[in-house]
Amino acid sequence: METLNSLFGAINGIVWGPLMLILLLGVGVYLQIGLKLMPIRKLGMGFKLMWQGRDAKPSQKPVADKAADEGEISPFNALMTALSATIGTGNIAGVATAIALGGPGAVFWMWITALVGMATKFSEAVLAVRYRETDATGYHVGGPMFYIKNGLGKKWLWLAGLFSFFGAVAAFGIGNTVQSNSVADAMDATFGVPHWLTGVVIMVLAGAVILGGIKRIAKVAGKLVPIMGIAYVIAGLLVLIVNAGQIGEAFGLIFYYAFNPMAAAGGFAGAAVMAAIRFGVARGIFSNEAGLGSAPIAHAAARTKNPVRQGLIAMLGTFIDTIIVCTITALVILTSTVWQTGEEGASLTALSFDQALPGFGNPIVAIALAVFAFTTILGWSFYGEKCFQFLFGTRSIMLYRVLFVLAIPLGAIAQLGFIWLMADTFNAMMAIPNLIALALLSPVVFKLTKDYFSGKDVLPGEELNHDK
Repeated sequence: METLNSLFGAINGIVWGPLMLILLLGVGVYLQIGLKLMPIRKLGMGFKLMWQGRDAKPSQKPVADKAADEGEISPFNALMTALSATIGTGNIAGVATAIALGGPGAVFWMWITALVGMATKFSEAVLAVRYRETDATGYHVGGPMFYIKNGLGKKWLWLAGLFSFFGAVAAFGIGNTVQSNSVADAMDATFGVPHWLTGVVIMVLAGAVILGGIKRIAKVAGKLVPIMGIAYVIAGLLVLIVNAGQIGEAFGLIFYYAFNPMAAAGGFAGAAVMAAIRFGVARGIFSNEAGLGSAPIAHAAARTKNPVRQGLIAMLGTFIDTIIVCTITALVILTSTVWQTGEEGASLTALSFDQALPGFGNPIVAIALAVFAFTTILGWSFYGEKCFQFLFGTRSIMLYRVLFVLAIPLGAIAQLGFIWLMADTFNAMMAIPNLIALALLSPVVFKLTKDYFSGKDVLPGEELNHDK
């Protein structure tokens, strides 16, 4: 076990190290430039399409390419399913860890990662819809493994297989056992609920949703994600109202220490500028998953007329996750006086909330962590299932669902040091095949986007309002 720990520790240091972060940012910058900053310029249009896509129905008109027009879930619910997996412990514990290890300046680099990542997430969704297939059960399937297979050709099939293997394994860790363990810890520390009981409750609730497939997952995500996201933001805003006098100083700390080293103070060990960049980028990517290739698996199931439309909706996931939710967490922490005490992770966020809202802060964070982790389990169950299906066929779907659900209580009671390390490693390794595909297929993204905004690739009856 020590040998395995050392091996995965070494691999993890590489895949989450500076080279990978440069690769993730580099591909994102390339795509953002190639799209002429369109994801940032068309942010408002993305929100408009998201709102319009709440109740999208399948087209009744025959189309030349049926897969290009139909899917199982609304564009809105596709985004909510993707957000269910991305808004999670990273928004609570990840932000706190970035600040604890990289200083306030890490928040600035999380923002940069998000603005760059919007182009990455847009491109992933465009390719997912463009190259999706209909499986033997009649459902639409897509994601990196399919745009590698159908976009790059059979000679790249091994790369699609690698992505699917990494994704199927990572889902059991990052998207399952690690999440149930985090909830069990929070419930035990805050309310005294035994780990095993938390595990069983999550297993029953998640199982009732997961065994129903993507339609049920999307339906639950479409209701739960907006509620939990808005509730957490409101709680954060209440803290910021209490700490209103420190907000200006917090922004000052973020911008100043993004480019200047911070000396040790209190329990804070100090941080160089490179630490701010490293932890800001790493935690930003961990939170919004731009470039990892997970979210496009959900967006491939959307009912949409055009890949670009779903791309415009998909990129909102990065904006909402990092620019809105992570920023709320960061400001709550930085307007408190506890972030220099040496605490990190979810406990730092909980202490920051509790300082402004005594007696309520800890329960708010514990409940938010529980709901965030629960929805992450739902979203990642679908990601892992589709990766498993790509490797072993449609007959393997129910087997994967059952195994995934049974793993939840085991995660709640287990010591997850090695499982966390292995899953975190495979999570990062998903990005390598995906980034290769995004770079090679970028001309397809650029052409589809150009055609859409010039009106060449718009189906009859589809309204265009590009604010030209």
